[in-house]
Amino acid sequence: MNNFIFSLNATVPIFLVILLGWILMKRNMLTKEFASSADKFVFKIALPCLLFKDIATANIKETFNLSFVLFCMLTTTIMFLTTWLLTALFMKDKSMVGAFVQASVRGSSAVLGIAFVQNIYGSSGMAPMMIVASVPLYNIFSVIILTFNSNEPTKDSSKIKTACTNVAKNPIIIAIFAALIVALLEIPIPEMLLKTVNNVAATATPLALLVVGATFEGKKAISKIKPTILATFIKLILLPTLFLPIAYLFGFRNTEMVAILVMLASPTTVTCYIMAKNMHNDAVLTSSVVVTATLLSSVTLTMWVYILRTLGLI
Repeated sequence: MNNFIFSLNATVPIFLVILLGWILMKRNMLTKEFASSADKFVFKIALPCLLFKDIATANIKETFNLSFVLFCMLTTTIMFLTTWLLTALFMKDKSMVGAFVQASVRGSSAVLGIAFVQNIYGSSGMAPMMIVASVPLYNIFSVIILTFNSNEPTKDSSKIKTACTNVAKNPIIIAIFAALIVALLEIPIPEMLLKTVNNVAATATPLALLVVGATFEGKKAISKIKPTILATFIKLILLPTLFLPIAYLFGFRNTEMVAILVMLASPTTVTCYIMAKNMHNDAVLTSSVVVTATLLSSVTLTMWVYILRTLGLI
């Protein structure tokens, strides 16, 4: 029951902020111009600050575990590439491929990871190491996939160059690698600067959620209900079903297993919507998956925690 209540406390407020954004737009308290400016701010400033803060302040050297890091990196790579390949082969509407793949794989590890592990064990455990191992790859693969499947007309010959350029210029990726340098070299961050980054980072999630709600188009989302349900199923059920047994075989337990669970089974992150919209992919499908996965994840995450606890793995 405690885990169910925690899951509700972690996911329902996220859904309610999305709902608030939708209500405010319907009442004309938010505008399309605000939403457009806000998602650019979140993409270029607030989210980079959030990820920089999470990684730069993590004690990477103390918690470093090579086998755990390699597992997270390889799992993330396999999830993205396999989902991309199968989607490209079997999805008839190619305009949805990029958004579908990103929304099916990319969870809110950075947002829920540390909080979830702390709730169960009282400390962040291996969550920061999971974030370091998986979140940079989340962003790199997302940029590549969204570039290659962009709905903006681009010659095929230039897509590789464009993908490389987008990876190098992506503010989220730049922030992650800057944070890794700071964390690994243990560069002290002045208190004044850290508080400023924290304040800006604090705006990322609520503002992004408001934008998702404000721009949510119910009629268009209903027309894409099948890919929405499929992407949600992949994110919340299929990926953990496939990879949690492999984590068990590799000997991961307790905080390591919970961190892996968050990586695999957390709901689709709101960052997916921000990146899909900014990179000319299907924002309607992405927002639909974010809303659906967030709403259902309180049940599915609790189910996974119950199963792992019953088996004595956490």
